[in-house]
This record gives sequence, C-alpha cells and structure tokens, in this order.
Amino acid sequence: MTTTATSVSAVPATAKPGPVHERLAARLQAGLAPLRLEVEDLSHRHRAHGPRMAALAGKGGGGGTAPLGLSETHFRVTVVSAAFEGLSRVARHRRVNELLAEELARHVHALEIRALTPTEAAD
Repeated sequence: MTTTATSVSAVPATAKPGPVHERLAARLQAGLAPLRLEVEDLSHRHRAHGPRMAALAGKGGGGGTAPLGLSETHFRVTVVSAAFEGLSRVARHRRVNELLAEELARHVHALEIRALTPTEAAD
C-alpha cells in the first residue's frame, strides 16, 4: 500500500493556507518524512481569544500567546511517520514540539498532536 504525504487545512477550498500553516507543514515534512501529514487550521473556532490574549499581554502575561491580530493561532496536526517507531507518546509529542519550537514560541497559541507509526495508522 502506498501512502503519500498530504497537507490539508480546515479553511474553505477556495482559500489558500496561510504562512504559519505552510511553515508547520514544511518543518514536519522535512523533520519526519511522514507517510501522511495533515495540518488543520482551527483558528476560526477560537476568535474570541484575541481580546483575552491582549489583556493578558498588557498585564505582563504573553507567554504562550500569539500576537494580537494574528489569524493563525490554533492547529491540529496528524503525522504518520516511521520516525515514531519505538517512541512513547510523550517522546513523539516532544519531537513534534522540537520541530515546531519557533512557530510555537512566536505564532501558535495551541497545537493538538496526533503522532502515529505506520502500523498504528493502518489499524
């Protein structure tokens, strides 16, 4: 069975994935050589966070918050890769977080991760 790597978004088919979405996909592709890759932008579900994040930043918060006005802040990734063989769930998540560290620090407020081996994905 041949599986190809793909990148998908939860934006309308006519909309182009944004720059953060594209960087997440590129970094995961380069770092894990996945058999399947799905990057889903869920930011539209969390629009109300903007004012709260701005208020927290104004009070000295700001750790783990995206800049006000940034529209790509919440993502779900599904990665199927042989690189996860023999790794615990925590170790897999750490690997994904390491690859995306810059985006997590600067742009992404929340990341949901599903990291599977090819055998697990086939089940």
